[in-house]
Amino acid sequence: MGLLCLALFSELFTYKCNKTIPAVIEQQVLTALSHYPELKDTNIRFTFTQKLKGSVMAARPVVGSLFKKREKRVYEILINPVFKLEHSFEAIRQVPDSVMIGWIGHELGHIMDYESKSTWELMGFGISYWLSKKYIRKAERVADSFAVNHGMGPYLLATKSFILDHTELPQAYKDKIAALYLSPDDIVELVSELENEDDREKEKILAEEEEVLREAETESKH
Repeated sequence: MGLLCLALFSELFTYKCNKTIPAVIEQQVLTALSHYPELKDTNIRFTFTQKLKGSVMAARPVVGSLFKKREKRVYEILINPVFKLEHSFEAIRQVPDSVMIGWIGHELGHIMDYESKSTWELMGFGISYWLSKKYIRKAERVADSFAVNHGMGPYLLATKSFILDHTELPQAYKDKIAALYLSPDDIVELVSELENEDDREKEKILAEEEEVLREAETESKH
């Protein structure tokens, strides 16, 4: 069993290229990255920060890299090292592995979305995300769709269930997650939908999700 674990981790280690990862969450991050071979060479920084307000994690391009060639872009996934409970705080590194992997997997879904956009489209994305809750809902659905299409459905379900069923998480945060993100039932339906389609149909489903996002972006500008 020890040799098997070592072999699995050695395989995961190949996904560390161009990544900056805190040691305490390295295995969970690499497991999530292993579901996204397209991001194997993408420059991504995973950074603990207490500057996030109202969120546990957030994925964004590094502003200084936006005007470089797309393959030279740098992204960062900001991670709050603790999240607030009703009467205390809990360290993010203490959450179950499947929950952490699902959280990271969702943020990597955002990066997959960003990779398809030009610099100006990313700027428009940022403005629309800031101005429109409808746009936020669509953007989060696209990220979840990428994650599900990359085999991360069970991890996403673990994350959503952890949040919605956690007795000590503030109700306001649960309400935000319920309002803006896919529900566990939505994820199960999306997993079933994607599992029953061939690759061409999967691409069509994802394209439809992105088209809805573009429509929401257009509406937010009026």
